[in-house]
Amino acid sequence: MTTPSGTPVTAVPGLAAPAARARAGALTAYATGSLGMGVWVTVPGLLLLYFLTNTLGVSSAVAGVTLLLPRIVDTLVHPLLGSLSDRQARGSGHRRGMLRWGLLLAVAMVATFTVPAGWTGLPAALWVGCWFAAGNLLFAAFQVPYLTTPSDLRIGYHERTRVFMVRMLFLTLGLLGSGVAAPALVRDGGRTGYARMALLLAGAMVVCGLVAIAGVRRLTAQCGFGVPDRRPTTAFGDIRAAWRDRDFRALALSYLLTGTTTHLFLAALPFYTAYVLRDAGLTAVLMGGFLAPAVLAGPGWMLLSRRIGKQRGLLIAQGVFTAGSPALLIGRTLGTAVTLVVVVVLGCAFAGLQLLAFSMVPDAVAAAETRGSGLAGAYTGVWTATDAAGTAIGPYIYSAVLAVGGFVSTSEGHTVAQPDGALTALLWGFTVLPAVLMAGAVAVQLRCRLDRRAAR
Repeated sequence: MTTPSGTPVTAVPGLAAPAARARAGALTAYATGSLGMGVWVTVPGLLLLYFLTNTLGVSSAVAGVTLLLPRIVDTLVHPLLGSLSDRQARGSGHRRGMLRWGLLLAVAMVATFTVPAGWTGLPAALWVGCWFAAGNLLFAAFQVPYLTTPSDLRIGYHERTRVFMVRMLFLTLGLLGSGVAAPALVRDGGRTGYARMALLLAGAMVVCGLVAIAGVRRLTAQCGFGVPDRRPTTAFGDIRAAWRDRDFRALALSYLLTGTTTHLFLAALPFYTAYVLRDAGLTAVLMGGFLAPAVLAGPGWMLLSRRIGKQRGLLIAQGVFTAGSPALLIGRTLGTAVTLVVVVVLGCAFAGLQLLAFSMVPDAVAAAETRGSGLAGAYTGVWTATDAAGTAIGPYIYSAVLAVGGFVSTSEGHTVAQPDGALTALLWGFTVLPAVLMAGAVAVQLRCRLDRRAAR
């Protein structure tokens, strides 16, 4: 058996896949898509709650619902798109058709942050919520087939980690670039700044998406393409089959808690810098401190996983985040420099959380294939639904914490004095609550046995 490019492919029993290797050029082109993905992953999560409450005058309770409802719809759609992607792959031998629809995400990005002049409160929330929902659906159309690519390739256990490591490196660069640039572009808190920021970043998203589609084509030509199971199935049947996989279910539920934690962290960061550190300009600094180390930490986590396995490495990353986030409880006492060091440590842990969890999804698909079930798109759809749910739940939980604390919303970047209850709520919600959520992720992750099965 050979790949379409003529590379010999040898089937190996168990989880080991054919020994094809992704070439650097094609892998780099593929990973470029994560630069654009990083914009949508970062900017709404980092700025949208703050944009609603501190620029558009939306109450924290309404803002939380505005961010939550589109994500609920998004979560329901992802598994269906995964099954649809499998069907398209069976018919055409690739998943690129859905990827092209995802390029329209740039339109939704601009519209989400370009609210009509004079709109505040509920009308502004409705505008943002509708466009945010549209953006999430378009993002899913790109994300599901894009993240299924490593599962489609005829590559082995460690090569899947390599592919995801390069992809996560580019994603981290996207998170870092947009996470630093976006707050800097909207520092004045005005609507014009938000609209300009969205337009600039949307252009970069389109370019990255086009390069990624070409990269997907080249990778599948080099490494082969595993056509999904051709047996007649239904979308809900595919989803049930993925969810019945006990190890994959544990991995997904653990990542739900992990994603909830990290997206809560992103949503809360502007509040922490503005009201605890009393310098909104530190948002970009701490965001850089959180993401820049992840660029270097990714290869380190990959090497560690080769020595001890992905499962143990992921548990270590979760443990570091659990232990580190409460240290920010005394941010003003620590001082900016020490606070930045703590954030850097959390950023290193974040790199492991992303790389190792995502690289275990193709391992779950490979394990399922040994049992006669090849549903890479369905598995990825369920996984990205989990990711989307965490993206929604994190900011919503934090907005609920603010509402309970009595946080006072404002408009156009003006600041108001907050009651003591609000200040306490926003601080504990940023520090102690993430530790509790991540501890739950550790407890669930301990039930996953993918690495044990790979070793047999």
